[in-house]
Amino acid sequence: MADITSGRARRLFSVGSLTSAVGGSYLWQVLKRPFQSSERAGEDLLAAHIRNAERIVAGSTELRGAFMKLVQMLSMRTDLFPPEALERLAVVQSNVPPMPYARVRDVLVRELGAPPEERFRRFEREAFAAASLGQVHRAELRDGTRVAVKIQYPGVAETVHQDLKNVRTLVAALTAVVRDLMRQDFDREEVVRELEARLEEELDYEREATNAERFRRLFASDREIVIPRVYRALSTKRVLTLELLEGYPLQDIMAPGVDEELKRWVAEKLFRILWRQVLEFGVLHADPHPGNYLVTHHPRIGLLDFGSVRIFEPEIRRGYLRLARGLLAHDDGEIGAACLDLGLARDNPAPLVAMMHIICEPLERDVPFDPRAYDLVARGMQVTELALVNRVFHAPGHPVFLGRALMGLDGYLKNLGVVLNWHRIFRDVVSAIADTERTTA
Repeated sequence: MADITSGRARRLFSVGSLTSAVGGSYLWQVLKRPFQSSERAGEDLLAAHIRNAERIVAGSTELRGAFMKLVQMLSMRTDLFPPEALERLAVVQSNVPPMPYARVRDVLVRELGAPPEERFRRFEREAFAAASLGQVHRAELRDGTRVAVKIQYPGVAETVHQDLKNVRTLVAALTAVVRDLMRQDFDREEVVRELEARLEEELDYEREATNAERFRRLFASDREIVIPRVYRALSTKRVLTLELLEGYPLQDIMAPGVDEELKRWVAEKLFRILWRQVLEFGVLHADPHPGNYLVTHHPRIGLLDFGSVRIFEPEIRRGYLRLARGLLAHDDGEIGAACLDLGLARDNPAPLVAMMHIICEPLERDVPFDPRAYDLVARGMQVTELALVNRVFHAPGHPVFLGRALMGLDGYLKNLGVVLNWHRIFRDVVSAIADTERTTA
């Protein structure tokens, strides 16, 4: 694998070409809009969104490294693209050709102070996973414990500054569509600052180790969830050694022919895991890639990759819990008050209440609900229309991460195809939190 830092001029030229194509596409929409009907203008704008999302995906695949990770993060921004385009951005492939073993060895010597044959009883030369920022090797500790060693690509951290400049240029090209075509208030510097903060977190494997340890503590009482143990003595800012979890990838469980009872268990467990994170812990695993989940033989759900974790302030967690209770009680007053608490509305929360009823229908209806009947794109268009009519544009950071996690969960539940009463499961999660609060009060 060539150095990610190589070809800076080529990277700059590639991003420049991408930005020109995206910006020119949106400029053309602005110029021709006065001569179109509103319906035709909307159709053309949606087509431009999808076309530009595909351009961005192609560009990220070519540039790899930090730029690819930044594009993956952009796919969380529901304020930049409609759901149809986000679906295109979300398919950015993480897999890249792994770096050769000689480079791996160099990184381990530099980070751990000795070559792998001295630090491990056995170390596999071939990576079993490679992504945008690093790759993972199987190994064994001296006592025979099997571990996964995550190694950051040399040079990837050095490209961050340049790639952030490149993304700033790309985001600037999106400003016209957001401000003019979609008539939204949009702070592009806020987007870039958020991307920079999240990328710096993902490049810091010591932080990821802390996140994994936090999740082990939070879910310690749940025997149906397994979080890998961190081996701090063999971990640094650029190398992370974790317990190796064995199991079936989530994609395998979603395949046709898999036992329906297992699919039901997995679907309900994933649903509970997400809502416990938001409503009980205020800590969210914000990377819903299916490769971050394993299903073991017991069965248990294994959670992997804690590079992208969002910690909500206590008042935000309480705001979401208030929203959940309002939805379960069908209490528009409480739903509206929660929207104000969460900063989703500045004054009149009524439009947000209407949006919540559209988005959260499966949580409100006390009936079995088929996730395949939940049309995310159609609901997204309804919400966008309400937002435009009522000029609801304020979107603090936490809904971006929750929205991405919910999009991931929606995809899993659709693929698992399990019909359950999600309202009652949701109510059970909320009730359990109330019981815990009473016990600890």
